[in-house]
Amino acid sequence: MTEHINISDLQELIGKEVISFYLVAEMEVRDGKSGPFLRLRLQDRSGSLTGYVWKDAKKVAEGFSQGDVVKVKAVVNLYKEQVQLNVSQIRFADHSEYEIEQFIARSKKSPEILAEQFFAFVDKIENPWLSKLLKNIFEDKVFFDRFLNAPAAKSWHHNYMHGLIEHTVSVARICDFVSELYPVNRDLLITGALLHDMGKVFEYSGGPSIDFTEIGRLVGHLSLSDQYICEQSRMIPGFPDEVLLNLRHMILAHHGEYEKASVRLPQTLEALVLHLCDNLDAQSVGVAQLLEAAPEGAVWSEFDKLNNRYYHLTRI
Repeated sequence: MTEHINISDLQELIGKEVISFYLVAEMEVRDGKSGPFLRLRLQDRSGSLTGYVWKDAKKVAEGFSQGDVVKVKAVVNLYKEQVQLNVSQIRFADHSEYEIEQFIARSKKSPEILAEQFFAFVDKIENPWLSKLLKNIFEDKVFFDRFLNAPAAKSWHHNYMHGLIEHTVSVARICDFVSELYPVNRDLLITGALLHDMGKVFEYSGGPSIDFTEIGRLVGHLSLSDQYICEQSRMIPGFPDEVLLNLRHMILAHHGEYEKASVRLPQTLEALVLHLCDNLDAQSVGVAQLLEAAPEGAVWSEFDKLNNRYYHLTRI
């Protein structure tokens, strides 16, 4: 069995040829000046990078699919301070050739501790209706197991196993702090924080390679969260319409802008605060992941396509 070389270690092998296994997170045949080439996003549990196949791109691409593990022979290059692979040979890898755990990126935080922190917020909710709703949803062991293991995104922030609960706990912690500064309904705000992204359980598929489900791509997690909350609230006799309305608005408005796929603009203080707290954590962690992935000695991060900029690595 070929010894696996972690992607995080490749920066020490610039200019050298390597042979290793990686998971294909993304793949696309593109047209170049010299003809078609294959662009790959390869990953393991230590990180991800871009790889290129320059010869027979279309034929090579027929040999494997996104989500497959492949064996590659490649030269490690440094382009614009980013480590890349110039792939000379690549093939589909049989399951007997590798351990799948090598390719599943996970949160650095313990899932048991994250679960404990999550339910500590649930237990502090004093409003009986919101408390009952949260317990109905998250004390369902099958649902919570999916929630615990889900990623929070496909490619930007918390895009790894346990990423969803890590992000949710962080947003709840920020909202808890902010609730002491501004005249918000704390129970409503924290409940919104705990529920705002729960629809991602249905939006993303399981497995080492994160991708959208069909319903996730066509409907999206804001609407999926709203639907699930409505279904669960109907199972609680007498659940107040006003409480449900305010909670639904927070969920549907937490992306903040129509251009960012928000269903509504925030029109309550709690909805506005939730949006800002959510964005603070998502953007900060997304940028931190880019900076962490930068090779040793780099001055700038990889280009952030979402926000259209590079980030300077602080060295003070």
